[in-house]
Amino acid sequence: MEAETLRVAAVQLQSQDDVAQNLAECARLVAAAAGEGAKLVLLPENFAYFGADEEKRRQAERLPDLNGPIQRALSEMARKSGVYLVAGGFPEASEEFTKPFNTALVYDPNGALLESYRKIHLFDVALQDGTTLAESSGTTPGDAVRTFDIGAFRLGLSICYDLRFPELYRGLVSRGANVLLVPAAFTVHTGKDHWHALLRARAIESQAYVVAAAQWGKHPRGRTTYGHSLIVDPWGCVIADASDRVGVVSASFDLKYLEQVRRALPCLEHRRL
Repeated sequence: MEAETLRVAAVQLQSQDDVAQNLAECARLVAAAAGEGAKLVLLPENFAYFGADEEKRRQAERLPDLNGPIQRALSEMARKSGVYLVAGGFPEASEEFTKPFNTALVYDPNGALLESYRKIHLFDVALQDGTTLAESSGTTPGDAVRTFDIGAFRLGLSICYDLRFPELYRGLVSRGANVLLVPAAFTVHTGKDHWHALLRARAIESQAYVVAAAQWGKHPRGRTTYGHSLIVDPWGCVIADASDRVGVVSASFDLKYLEQVRRALPCLEHRRL
């Protein structure tokens, strides 16, 4: 019989432009999460490198390639800690050298690459606080919806700016997802007003658990991120919220509770459009 509970953890990082240092911090926190009983660990976007596009291109790796230092390190973390590891977003080499994909990787507890997802929606904005970002200038968008299974749970993949596009999550739920993963590096300006609201909305409308691992604090090139790694239940209640520091938050998911929510308020069955 497939397991009906799942212990999950979201890692909060303050990644910099030193890949080796960032990966060492990831390994430390993945091990800590596993030590607390987590079977699934989510790393945020830009976990391995948070810096200039020029260097990001040089860090890009093709899939699969266990000779690549980032992929090798992730496989080892998953295997050593015996967890499913979802690594939020890293530069995957594309056909265009200057525009790698922003890709989430999923490893099983044996360290094997189980699934990957290329970020579909790219963050091109000019915010009121003066922040201007054009992710599409250095990134190739993905075009495929991806899920994977852990026991009775089906997990849907997304990355950061995807959070603002509910049709993606409708697509994941239509494919059977009951857990939604959102690794991110939300800016402070957008995060303070939208992060909690959007994550709770995705949980409520999808009647699914949501796990969001975030970057927090100051990064190179003047970037500052909001943090608040969150875990939300299918009713929209926040059951874990990281404080303003590097660390781990965790929670246990209960499939029976999720099914109870969906039975009591069967809005997924009432869809007409």
